[in-house]
Amino acid sequence: MAVPVRRLVGVQTKMYLSHAQTQAYLDALTTTLSKTPSLASQVDFFLLVDHISLAAVASQWKASPHHGALRLRIGAQDTSPEDRGAFTGQVSAAVLAEVGCEIVMVGHAERRRIFGEDDGLVARKAAAAARNGMVPLVCVGEVTRPEAGGVEAAAAACRAQIETVVAAVPEEAEVVLAYEPVWAIGAEEPAAAEYVVAVARGIKRLECVRARRGLVRIVYGGSAGPGMFEGVKDGVDGLFMARFGLDVGAVGRVAGEVASA
Repeated sequence: MAVPVRRLVGVQTKMYLSHAQTQAYLDALTTTLSKTPSLASQVDFFLLVDHISLAAVASQWKASPHHGALRLRIGAQDTSPEDRGAFTGQVSAAVLAEVGCEIVMVGHAERRRIFGEDDGLVARKAAAAARNGMVPLVCVGEVTRPEAGGVEAAAAACRAQIETVVAAVPEEAEVVLAYEPVWAIGAEEPAAAEYVVAVARGIKRLECVRARRGLVRIVYGGSAGPGMFEGVKDGVDGLFMARFGLDVGAVGRVAGEVASA
């Protein structure tokens, strides 16, 4: 009998918070989540913070009274594909791991759009994260809103992104895929639930995903928030929040919905 996959809820702070605000956010978040003991046995969590705050937040979490009550990984929002060298301004995955980082996001739509990152570079970054003992969280998703019946086109766009990345990551390594339709990021309304489920199921059927020995989970991240998971639970393993995740109460509600779904 297959072992049930644990649900997953994540938040990234983007560049919204100061260092002090990030530390206060961690305290508020973990206090809120720890009020529901059943979450620890049913849901995994991750929090992606800015590079400057990462070391302090990782240490803060290890010293937190809630550390033993929640399965929470502290992570980064990006990494260099290189471990060391003459790469001015970059932050290596080796250093991220050294200061307590456990999960690294790569390939976010904003980095693709603003900094011109392509699938090849994203794959190298994912490989660097895995090489240094961290979980690559790989963002994938179609750029434009498809016409009616466009699930196949969306799945095909994701397939090209995923195949490139997983080929670069050891097959026994854990990977999280964050399905984020680019057109839905920051939107007032997320993509329709049935659409998300159909695309996510298509991703799970990909040979490059099914054949992996390591754990692969899919989270949805296009304007994800409270009230959404019930509609998409048949396709994804959790939700990935950004703007809505800055409200710890909203994260708590999402966590409860994910745990009870």
